[in-house]
Amino acid sequence: MGKYIIKNGKIVNRGTILEGDLLIVDDKIAKIDKVITSEGAKEIDAAGCFVMPGIIDDQVHFREPGFTHKANIYSEAKAAVAGGTTTFMEMPNTKPAALTIDLLEEKYEIARKYSLANYSFFMGASNDNIEEVLKTDGKHICGVKIFMGSSTGNMLVDNETTLNNIFSKLPVLIATHCEDEETIRNNFKVFSEKYGENIPMSAHPLIRNVEGCLKSSTLAIDLAKKHNSRLHILHISTKDELALFDNTIPLKEKRITSEVCVHHLYFNASQYDKLGSKIKCNPAIKSIEHQEALLPALLDNRLDIIATDHAPHTMEEKNGLYGNAPSGLPLVQHALNVMLSFYHKGLISIERIVEKMCHGPAICFQINDRGFLDEGKIADVVIVDPNASHLVEKNNILYKCGWSPLEGTTFKGKVLSTFVSGHHVYNNGVFDESKRGQRLTFDRK
Repeated sequence: MGKYIIKNGKIVNRGTILEGDLLIVDDKIAKIDKVITSEGAKEIDAAGCFVMPGIIDDQVHFREPGFTHKANIYSEAKAAVAGGTTTFMEMPNTKPAALTIDLLEEKYEIARKYSLANYSFFMGASNDNIEEVLKTDGKHICGVKIFMGSSTGNMLVDNETTLNNIFSKLPVLIATHCEDEETIRNNFKVFSEKYGENIPMSAHPLIRNVEGCLKSSTLAIDLAKKHNSRLHILHISTKDELALFDNTIPLKEKRITSEVCVHHLYFNASQYDKLGSKIKCNPAIKSIEHQEALLPALLDNRLDIIATDHAPHTMEEKNGLYGNAPSGLPLVQHALNVMLSFYHKGLISIERIVEKMCHGPAICFQINDRGFLDEGKIADVVIVDPNASHLVEKNNILYKCGWSPLEGTTFKGKVLSTFVSGHHVYNNGVFDESKRGQRLTFDRK
């Protein structure tokens, strides 16, 4: 792969910033020091820029197989590395759903051939595949996903016996989408009776409401505590759920962890009138009181990591009536831009952004050799100019669906270069696609 010296950067790692150089040799970080010289190395000047670990996004939907008119592993991984995300973990609600080890391995084979980013895939749980779920190898698969509320792909798990079996028998990480299905159905019935097919998009957080989230998250945590399971609750969206999480335990010791997504931090329910279905997602973007509670909870460690829940659909699909417009929005290319907008407002430091987007996911999922800029770690490295402007517009959106709810927004902060496993895959808008990302492995017993 070669040698690179990233010179004069502000190296962000483990809560500190070191001004100096970083040497990459093949796929490893070989040295970090104030000044480095190495014969034959290509030098990259990072003066004035942050040098940070590659972002690890633990929740994406890249839609392959089965929904490749919306997205595929190649297109969305390419968008990811352009935005500084070097590693993704993808969800099982594809078509067919990844409900067997064989189907899961087929997705790994697609990624091996086409993904520019590093990758792992969740095994899916259903009401009747417990035997397959129990075959999951925690050293080579990131975890098992349970939809405790239906979403795109409808893999709802609502059988009490199944849930107890999974939580009691599975030794690997369980990731849950928590929304109570009965609550959602009852609310949808009320709004359907009132509006017929013309339910306004602004009703979404009232249908998929706070009570539904809290009820389901509480159930998941009760099951995890009962069986001492390793539980990770995805995309927390309400202030009411925050009391469920403990911020007195170091992340590496937690048995129950939590995640917040960039869109729940950035948007609130007042924007449905302008953006409509573009911000329709599950769980719903809710009122400003919930939005404003999430960032403080992230900073005090009730919420452990940041993700995107990147979930593209075509604009044609999104333009349907409320009941037909699918939930989900594309975000993986712009997650760091969103977080840098909070940085420039003085609401979060770059060190905490790196902690929550890079270090935290690596610790939470026990990923081998990634998430940190340490000598000997795999070289997933991103160079970011915090002061360069980046306008999100059609001609620079790399998602296959071709749109973003952030279109027209100018962000301060831009990814200049991305290294994936030592390969300089992205440099100032140009891709080198001669190498592919690597499959993640996990440091689990």
